[in-house]
Amino acid sequence: MLRIIIRKTTLLCLFLLIVNGVFGDSDGLKSVSVTEGDSVTLNIDVTELQRNDQILWMFGPRETRIAELYKQNIDMFKSNETFGDRLQIDSQTGSLTIRNIRSEHTGLYKLQILSDRGTSYQRFNVTVHAPLPIPIITSNSSNCSSSSSSSSSRSSVSRCSLLCSAVNVSHVTLSWYKGNSLLSSISVSDLSISLSIHLEVEYKDKNTYSCVINNPIRNQTKHLDNITHLCHTCEDKYDKRLYAALISAVVLAVLAVVMYFLYRKCRRSGPAGNYFKPSVYAAETVQTDQEEVVYTETAFVQNVQNKKPKGTEETVYSTVMKN
Repeated sequence: MLRIIIRKTTLLCLFLLIVNGVFGDSDGLKSVSVTEGDSVTLNIDVTELQRNDQILWMFGPRETRIAELYKQNIDMFKSNETFGDRLQIDSQTGSLTIRNIRSEHTGLYKLQILSDRGTSYQRFNVTVHAPLPIPIITSNSSNCSSSSSSSSSRSSVSRCSLLCSAVNVSHVTLSWYKGNSLLSSISVSDLSISLSIHLEVEYKDKNTYSCVINNPIRNQTKHLDNITHLCHTCEDKYDKRLYAALISAVVLAVLAVVMYFLYRKCRRSGPAGNYFKPSVYAAETVQTDQEEVVYTETAFVQNVQNKKPKGTEETVYSTVMKN
């Protein structure tokens, strides 16, 4: 008796499972990933769709009705408030297409099929990813480290610190590769943040490195073929400083020479309205376009003759001497 009860119970459970598989959530939850701006189609898993079957699409936690197909008639309800004119339902298959999908269209889509055979459901979890940026590789040139193999050599091995970064990303993984080998990686899930990852390499390393950012559907790669384009050794930095110092010294020397000749020219011409010192008897020749003019300085010698008695006016004459 007990065996009969157990057998009947088992058959009943199997029947319920089969019914639930046909008319219930047989396929469970399907995950769909798409890039913002692309189109995605949510296909119905029904081998044959009858004319009298009613197809109802719902979106979001409140299961808001967005599209319906019944007897070849399509009703989009008020889907334009959320989707605009992006939704399209296939009148033959009942599949739903979302064109130019945006990030706000991420969420749960539920399909209900009403037919003579019963009611069945399908669910789609749609994730909309932002377009992936190309990673940016920079070097931290302020940190210059080196290891010397002998005291006579300045630096035998120089290392460089590289930084790969991406701005405003979410649900992505950022990785460093050496050839096809993964060196390191870092991931971010929910928030839109700036992501970066470090890598230290040798200055004369001839290997090919690349930084890759990827999400579940796409990836972007930045290759680093020549490390010397970004990295500089300590010797390079010292040579650049010496070169800059030499350039500065040359510029200062040229400026000093120019200032000296300008000073000499101003001394010779003299400002307008000033006279030369009386004790100087230098003659100066000025060449003009018309003729040569010779200027001679003069000196005044006081003549003490012809003095008159005190209290009267007197006239003092001086002799002009020409050099």
